[in-house]
Amino acid sequence: MSKIASRGATNNATSRRFALPEREMDGDWLDAQLLVDGVPPPLRTSVTVLTPRTILTRNTSPDVPFSQSINAYAGCEHGCIYCFARPTHAYHDLSPGLDFESRLFAKPDAAALLRAELAKPGYRVAPIALGTNTDPYQPIEGEWRITRSILEVLAETDHPVAITTKSDRVVRDIDILAPMAAKGLATVCVSVTSLDAKVARTVEPRAPTPERRLAAVAKMAAVGIPTYVSIAPVIPAITDHEIEHLVARAAQAGARHAFFIPIRLPHEVAPLFRAWLDTHYPERAGKVMAIIRSLRGGRDNDPDFFTRMKGQGPWAELLRVRFHRACRLHGLNLDRPRLDTSLFRPPRGPQGELF
Repeated sequence: MSKIASRGATNNATSRRFALPEREMDGDWLDAQLLVDGVPPPLRTSVTVLTPRTILTRNTSPDVPFSQSINAYAGCEHGCIYCFARPTHAYHDLSPGLDFESRLFAKPDAAALLRAELAKPGYRVAPIALGTNTDPYQPIEGEWRITRSILEVLAETDHPVAITTKSDRVVRDIDILAPMAAKGLATVCVSVTSLDAKVARTVEPRAPTPERRLAAVAKMAAVGIPTYVSIAPVIPAITDHEIEHLVARAAQAGARHAFFIPIRLPHEVAPLFRAWLDTHYPERAGKVMAIIRSLRGGRDNDPDFFTRMKGQGPWAELLRVRFHRACRLHGLNLDRPRLDTSLFRPPRGPQGELF
């Protein structure tokens, strides 16, 4: 299995869940033109505009701590091999492999759609989560600025927001987030899965380095933004030995809270992860998968509510004990900030004036 420079997945297999036709080179001269000395050219990122009719996604899962979210983008250029959102690309008739990290979708009308939804008379305020599926601060946000436009609407209406990202690009929006946090309207969670630059470069090839992410945590904490560090996912026999050090560095950076989730491998993520293991960690691939199956009730993945986020069995319990002990040692998770829903006021403007 060959790897593709600066990409996470080692292949681009088409999902079989929806009976999509599988794509493969047939050896004709057009295929040959794509190869230089037998090696494909660098994979370029493309962005396609999506024009949905609504932008808020409602959630009723009992083990997820939010009821509504916005995903400004579909697909994610960070290319994290473990990303549980990869299977969503099959709905676009694309591969959860390399397509997911190179053929992206953007929703430039997101802020206008949000404004219209917040203006509806029946709208009920609840914190909006950003970054629940793909990263709101992935590289294309630098150009498209959709996440920032969403934050501008939320700040205008004093609407609470919870952000999850593994990019230090979030500090660009401190000018919006700090005043919101001062009103109890914003929290930010930064994902840091490993402090080893080589591991991070392999498992999250286009995400900012761990040190840049921790620096972002420090900058946000310094201006009073309640900041979490997510150690998610924990990968057995690859990153699990770093739990205590990650918690220590999170506290040192000024984070007030942390959490962890053992790796999940839903649908097409499992074969992609296995192929990645065979390429990058062949000497321990069997061990890694054996531990994952022990965490997941003998399966590659456990989709059941409550256990899917925590794992089960002795390995899961050991991870919990180690994590909670480290948090107590470093003074994390002593309280939990609550986002204020009482300040919300419907947006003004063309949409708002209709109601």
